[in-house]
Amino acid sequence: MQTPNGILPVDKPAGWTSFDVLAKLRGALGTRKLGHSGTLDPMATGVLAVFIGKATAAADRQLNHDKTYEATIRLGLRTDTGDITGTALETAPVTVGERELRAVLPQFTGELMQLPPMYSAVKINGQPLYKAARKGQTIERTPRPITVYSLDYLGSPAPGDYTVRVACSKGTYIRVLAEDIGAAIGVPATLAALRRTQAGEFGIDQCHTLPEILAAAESGALEANGWVLPIETVFAPLPRLDVDAAVKKHLLNGCPTSHYPAAEGRYRVYADGAFLGLAAITGGVLNVEKLFCERD
Repeated sequence: MQTPNGILPVDKPAGWTSFDVLAKLRGALGTRKLGHSGTLDPMATGVLAVFIGKATAAADRQLNHDKTYEATIRLGLRTDTGDITGTALETAPVTVGERELRAVLPQFTGELMQLPPMYSAVKINGQPLYKAARKGQTIERTPRPITVYSLDYLGSPAPGDYTVRVACSKGTYIRVLAEDIGAAIGVPATLAALRRTQAGEFGIDQCHTLPEILAAAESGALEANGWVLPIETVFAPLPRLDVDAAVKKHLLNGCPTSHYPAAEGRYRVYADGAFLGLAAITGGVLNVEKLFCERD
């Protein structure tokens, strides 16, 4: 199978790290040039965008980093990791329920400050916090700005468990949000389940499971079935700019094009219908920003 270039949205299974998913796909796709955006905890499932081949250079250039999750909060329990995979630190009888939880949800929308959890990859003085946490250490942290665009109540799948849908900005820790919601209604709380349904431009409806992907790769159908999305998918919010052969040559050679007749700003650029890469117009001059195509 020829190694594809593009983005493969995976429905990550529970119990796997994001790195585990890449390791499994390397052999199936015949390349080590893989990356992902938006790490998911092993307990979590859902959208994990895997960038393949030339697309790996697009992972850090995404325009949309917002996420949507379905999170189940368990009341009456607090753990060291902030989810049910951790060690219990506190338990308490649950004397509140749906009414109290729904009443505090509006407090957790909008622009907020959130303290990163100890079990996270956030680095303090060059060391990831989780390494200190595994040694039983607690490091002083500074709250960081996040945005919760919406927080909707979805129901109670079991006694003491309550599910919410969270649409939020990059860097939001749903484990911390669950704990803070519990604190607001006066009980310990932890995350019982987490499923990511949207990550940037990619939704759960575009994802496929690992068994489905591995079977398609083995049969050679992975590219033909359209599961590997074009690199330019991550740049969909940018306006499209179609250029002629002369401008294409300039872009491929890294040369500016003066007096270009288009508005100032960034563009995803095409020539003869094929995606070339990103470019920007500043002061009437078109300059290449990043190419994702083969030079002629």
